[in-house]
Amino acid sequence: MFLKSIHKYCKAEKARLTYYRLCESYRDEFGFPRQRMVIGLGRLEELPDIDQKVRLCERINELSKGELPLFGTCADQSVEQLAQHYYQQIKSKKKIDKLPCPGEDIETVKLNTLKNKDVREIGAESTCYQAFQQLGIGRYLESRGWDKERISLAAMHIVSRTVYPASELKTVSWVKENSAVCELTGYDADKVTKDKLYGISKQLYAEKEGLENHLSRCTNEMFNLHDKVILYDLTNTYFEGRMQGSRKAKFGRSKEKRNDAKIIVLAVIVNTEGFLKYSDIFEGNTSDSSTLETVIRKLNKKAGYTGKKPIVVMDAGIATEANIHFLKEEGYPYLCVSRSNIKNYSIDAHSMPVQIVDKKKQPIELLRVKVENESDNYLWVKSHFKAEKENSMHNQFAKRFEEGLRGIQNGVVRKGGTKRPEKVWERIGRLKEKYPSVHQYYEIKVTDNGKGTATGLYFERKEGMPYDEKAGVYFLRTSLDWADEETIWTIYNAIREIEYTFRVLKTDLDLRPIFHKTDDGSMAHLHLGLLAYWLVSTIRYQLKQKGYNHDWREIVRTMNTQKIVTTTVETPKGETIQIRQCSEPSTQVKELYEKLHYKTIPLPRKKSVWHTGTIFKNEKTDCQLVMDG
Repeated sequence: MFLKSIHKYCKAEKARLTYYRLCESYRDEFGFPRQRMVIGLGRLEELPDIDQKVRLCERINELSKGELPLFGTCADQSVEQLAQHYYQQIKSKKKIDKLPCPGEDIETVKLNTLKNKDVREIGAESTCYQAFQQLGIGRYLESRGWDKERISLAAMHIVSRTVYPASELKTVSWVKENSAVCELTGYDADKVTKDKLYGISKQLYAEKEGLENHLSRCTNEMFNLHDKVILYDLTNTYFEGRMQGSRKAKFGRSKEKRNDAKIIVLAVIVNTEGFLKYSDIFEGNTSDSSTLETVIRKLNKKAGYTGKKPIVVMDAGIATEANIHFLKEEGYPYLCVSRSNIKNYSIDAHSMPVQIVDKKKQPIELLRVKVENESDNYLWVKSHFKAEKENSMHNQFAKRFEEGLRGIQNGVVRKGGTKRPEKVWERIGRLKEKYPSVHQYYEIKVTDNGKGTATGLYFERKEGMPYDEKAGVYFLRTSLDWADEETIWTIYNAIREIEYTFRVLKTDLDLRPIFHKTDDGSMAHLHLGLLAYWLVSTIRYQLKQKGYNHDWREIVRTMNTQKIVTTTVETPKGETIQIRQCSEPSTQVKELYEKLHYKTIPLPRKKSVWHTGTIFKNEKTDCQLVMDG
C-alpha cells in the first residue's frame, strides 16, 4: 500500500486543500496494472511533517503484514495512534482478507484457471509403509546387501499386496493409475512391470527364513511380548490351473470344498497377539496331524528355547495320541480338544461347576473331571450357544430327512412312481447315507401286497433322542497343572486368533485361489501374502491396544479417504503455479494415525512455478529444468 495525495478546492475556505488516501496496486483480469483506494485518511492535520505521513503509511503496511517495527516500537506516538486507528478501520471494512504471517507465501492468481488433477489414494498406503519402516524390513534387506532401488521395489510390492491384493498385472495398473505408493517408497512408477514384481517376489522368498526370524524378534522387542502360548493350525488353498509338473500341488481334502482342484497346505504358528512365529508349506495331500513333528522340530532349531517352553494350543484334528506323546518327549506343555468321545469320566471331588460368559455374552459351563486310565487333566465344557446351534442343525437335518421320506412315500402311491420294494429301500438307503446323524432316530416300515409291489411307506420319530443331551459339550485335554478353570478355557480360546489369521490371509490378502503355474511362483506368492500379513498384524495389534477392533478391510476403507492431489493455477503474470499435497485427514483417519503414532501428512507439500519458455523451479528440492513451451 502507498500514500496518494488529492488536491480539492474548498469553497468555504476559498483555498485548494490536500487530502490523503491509502491506495494499493493490483492487476486486472487482462494483466494490466490498476490502483484502488483502501481507505481515506483525510487531511492528516495531526501530522504536519511529510516524514510523519510517510512513516504512517509504512506503519500501516507493517501492521497489515503482521511485522514488528524495524527499530522496535514506533517512537512517534501520534503516528502510532493514527496507524492503529486506521488499521482497525481497514480490518472492520474487510479490506484485508486475513493477517499474513511472517514468511507466508502469498500470490495473486486467476481462480477461474484453478484445476485439480492426478488424484491418488495415499492414506492406507502411508499406514502400511510406516508399518514397513517400523518393522525394519528395509534395514534388514540392506544388511543382506540389497541396494536402495531393490528395497524400494520390495516395499512398494509388499504395501501394494497389503492394500490392494491382486495379480501382478492388475497391481501394475493400480500403482500407475490409482495409488501414490511409488511416491512414498521412492520407486519410479514408470519402471513398474509385472515381470519386475514376479522377480522381486522370488527374491523376497529367498530371504524367508531370515525375514521371519527378524520380524519375530522385532515385534517381541517392540511390544514386549514373551510368547508363553503359541497356536498351531493349518489351512489349504487351491490352484486354478492343472499344475501337472508341480511337486507341491496335490489332490487332497479341500477346506473350500474344491475337490476338483489341486491344493497346497499352509501351516503356521502364531502367538496369542496374532504375530507369526513360523510358517511352512506342505504338499496338498498331507494330513494335518502328520505335520506337527516337522514344524515343532524346525521351531526348536529356529527359536532355540533354553528355559521353559511355550504352551502349544491346537485343534482336535492335530491332537492325535502320537502327536501328544511327541510333545511330552520334547517338553512342550499342550492344550487341545479331546478327539475321543469320552464316556467314562467322574467329577473331580475338589472342583465346583464354574459359569462364565464369552465375548458374545453367551454362558459357558466349566467343570474339572477325571478320566479313567488317563494322566492328563480334562475340563468338561458346555456352551449353551453351541448347543443351540447343534440342536438347530440337528432339527434342520431331521426336517430334510422327513421331507425326503415323504418324497419316497409319494412315489409309492403316485402313478408311475417307484413301487418295487427293493427300489424303495434303495432310495431310503441313499437318504440315510445323506443324513447319517439323524436316520437312526426313525422307525421306517414299507408295506407291500405280496406280489412285488409296495403299497405304502410309514415312518415315526423315536422318543428321547440322546443327541440333545450331549449338544454343546466337549472336553479340553491338557498337560498343565491345574490352574483355575477359567484360565484353562481362556488359553484354549486364544485359538480364535489363528482362525482370524487365516481369514485375513485367504480373504483380505487374497491368497486363494493361486493362479501361478510353477512351484517357485506359488511359493513366492504365498510368502508375499505372509509379509503383507506382518504389516496387517502390526497395525491391528496397536489399534486393538487402543480399543479399535475393526477388521482390515474397514481400516483400509477408512484410511483411503485421504488422497494426494495436484492443483494448478495461473497468475496474472503468465506463470503457472503447481502444488502437489496431501488432503487433510478426516477426524477418524487422524484418530487412527494418532493411535498408531504415525505421521498424519505422509508427504510434504511440493510447489512448482513455471512460465512458458522459462525455468521450472521446485521450491522444495530446488531442482531446475528448461520448459520448451
